[in-house]
Amino acid sequence: MTGEDKEVLVVVHSVVYGQRLRDAHALLDADPRVRVRFTVAPHTFNRGAAEHVRRLDGTVLPWAEAVRERFDLVLAAGSQGLEQVRGPMVRLPHGARHIKLSQTGVGAGRTVSGLGPEYLVWQGRLVPAAYALAHEDDRTELGRGCPEALPIAEVVGDGCHDRIAAALPHRERYRTALGLRPDERLVLVCSTWGSGALFTRFDGLLPRLAAELPRRDHRVVLLVHPNVSAAHGARPLRSRVATATGGAVTVLGPQDDWRPLLVAADAVIGDHGSVTLYGTMTDAPIMLAEYPHHAVNPRSPGALLARTAPTLGPARPLSVQLDDAARKYHRADYAAIAARISSEPGRFDRRMRRLLHRVLGLDESAPVPAPTALPLPAPLWPRARGELPRRAGGPAVAGPRGR
Repeated sequence: MTGEDKEVLVVVHSVVYGQRLRDAHALLDADPRVRVRFTVAPHTFNRGAAEHVRRLDGTVLPWAEAVRERFDLVLAAGSQGLEQVRGPMVRLPHGARHIKLSQTGVGAGRTVSGLGPEYLVWQGRLVPAAYALAHEDDRTELGRGCPEALPIAEVVGDGCHDRIAAALPHRERYRTALGLRPDERLVLVCSTWGSGALFTRFDGLLPRLAAELPRRDHRVVLLVHPNVSAAHGARPLRSRVATATGGAVTVLGPQDDWRPLLVAADAVIGDHGSVTLYGTMTDAPIMLAEYPHHAVNPRSPGALLARTAPTLGPARPLSVQLDDAARKYHRADYAAIAARISSEPGRFDRRMRRLLHRVLGLDESAPVPAPTALPLPAPLWPRARGELPRRAGGPAVAGPRGR
């Protein structure tokens, strides 16, 4: 490293935060002037965060050491402990838009999660130097919740949105990689965490999935927010699902990439989490099995989804409800919701890279990294007799770079 080289610290609070940050720090990989290091910050749900960082094969600093050094750029998607880190900070959201309301405050006094002063201000000081937002509506919400942060807000789009959009034209390749037959229907069941999440209703839903969806032509994958595994453990969750479904439901691990599964899905059963909202980008009909309206920002695209998607009922068979949802599905209704995920579709890489280099005080003369495409997933259902599932990712599917 020379005197002109820049030091970047990526602060990983949890698996989810680490997953959100990868689209940003990957933009610096091809710049020889930049050294990226990682640290795991204190957090209630940081079980698995260290494994996530190890998988990145990067240099890891202990938290106690990270807070003693000074960096030219700090990247984070959470807020806990960031007042201790030294260096200009760029914050990113840790999910699709800002759907949930803050757990602090009462009634109309509740701010939108991630956009209130409790997430951005410490002892009267604005902690981030820049806040990278996905949509212009987020800037409006920020003005309601934390107007002092408006000068640091910059709308760059959503990297996860862009990766999914680039993968959708290659949907059949993802289905083939997973081991799905053309006549098989993939049902993705996704739950966020906390009270009001679909996870809290598993005792009723899981036996129904096993009993009511014919195994001859249905594959069911359960995606649970990594915070659930961090709190309860991944192995107990898998055991619970296996016991309740007799092996009829495959559980995706907290470290696994869920986006190829969403691209391949024929139907989505979800709640108020980000994955359900990203499902509006696909042609898969969506059913809501749980939705705590009191905990959701009423102006968010998530609230619009709740007014649009059918609700899973307790009496009629799941297969009948899924058929009804497919028959009544109107793509235009969901496309309008998906359009509210990012107001810079296809442009996250370019806009985020520009922001990072500006904070670093560098020009953009370094080589531009190739677009990060979603890798083909390992087979969950191998076709060859005796073949065991692999957990490593397959070859990438190239996607267009946004302009």
